[in-house]
Amino acid sequence: MVFIVLGTLLLLMKWFEFGPVAHWSWWIVLLPFAGGLIWFEIVEPMLGLDKKKAHSELEKVKKERIKKQLERINPPRR
Repeated sequence: MVFIVLGTLLLLMKWFEFGPVAHWSWWIVLLPFAGGLIWFEIVEPMLGLDKKKAHSELEKVKKERIKKQLERINPPRR
């Protein structure tokens, strides 16, 4: 995410010719987007971070489903 934010910031600075970024090459300005692509498409799957996020979401749904079923079986007493 840092790569995308940095790339967007540099892109806006280059586009509006702000500061020293106005004189940089477009390749340097767009380099953080390539870093983001490498991170999200290669590094994150290699480390299993994408599966970890999906697994934690499934666990959350599973716990909610179990909680609802237990409430149906044993309704709270008044």
